[in-house]
Amino acid sequence: MQKITGIKSVDFKVVAYGYGVVNWNGPTTLQSDGRIIDNHSMPKLRGYTNLTGKESDKGYKLKKDPSEIDFKQTPMYISQNCIRHHMFRDQAYDLHYAKDKNLLSVLTSITGLIRGYVVPASQCKRTSPLLLEDFIDQLGNGNFEQMGRSGTKEKDKDDKGDDIASNSFFSKTTFGETEYLAYGSISVEQLQFISLDKKFDRASMVIKEGEGGKIAQAVQDFIKSIDPNRNPKAVFHPNYVRSGTIFEEGEVGILLDNEATDILVKETLRMIEELSIRQAKGYMYVDNLLVDYNDSNKMMRIKRNSTEINEEPKSPYAIYFYAK
Repeated sequence: MQKITGIKSVDFKVVAYGYGVVNWNGPTTLQSDGRIIDNHSMPKLRGYTNLTGKESDKGYKLKKDPSEIDFKQTPMYISQNCIRHHMFRDQAYDLHYAKDKNLLSVLTSITGLIRGYVVPASQCKRTSPLLLEDFIDQLGNGNFEQMGRSGTKEKDKDDKGDDIASNSFFSKTTFGETEYLAYGSISVEQLQFISLDKKFDRASMVIKEGEGGKIAQAVQDFIKSIDPNRNPKAVFHPNYVRSGTIFEEGEVGILLDNEATDILVKETLRMIEELSIRQAKGYMYVDNLLVDYNDSNKMMRIKRNSTEINEEPKSPYAIYFYAK
């Protein structure tokens, strides 16, 4: 069996800066001086629970006080789903309109090739080659903030006809300056092959006889439009086999060459490097991106030893499929 060699993944380390909370977790039930608080807004905190682990005399699980947070033990984070949404914000809602008859438009887009998609009606899908971890804050500049909202002097009535107080109090866990650390990876195997076959339940779209070449050309034209100075190739074949398989059962599909793969890798890294988010009275922007063209078998080695990484490609991208 021939060993697969070359760049197997493109791993990266992200450092980002910002201010305030970008990704809220919503209202959280807490307890202060024996009083239940239902209107405390909490950001996403890694490993945080609002339970103390103790129970009252009546058997109720006791809640934490809103000020009882160790931001080093339970740091704030921006979820990878939030990051992906903003990375592909231009096409964030397009997949609502994806149908069997217009999947070529989806496939020939950065969403189709990098973000991935699922169309439930036909079970057509493409697994994203992009792995992203949550962006975790390193500074821990959080604080408890009590706020008040004033209403009219005339009191409203509730369902029972009783007066409702015109003033209401609420609280938030807010943040000042932030610094985020995150890691991610682009899988060369998942990026380079586009399945057009339902045999293994991963068809990107359903094609008719004789359409394969036209679809490959459309994918090739889109990739070339990203970098017109280069000459990528997207090659259709009725039987692509994954290297190392026992029975050499293949799939109808499209294989991207080294040039096409590199263009998509570079475009993905550019999108991450230029990422900024402004929402919910906070913001975040990527300040530094360290890349490792990983040709070893050590997944995410950039996390453990940055002296081993290749910041520039030292070999071609690995080829996982062959035509048979």
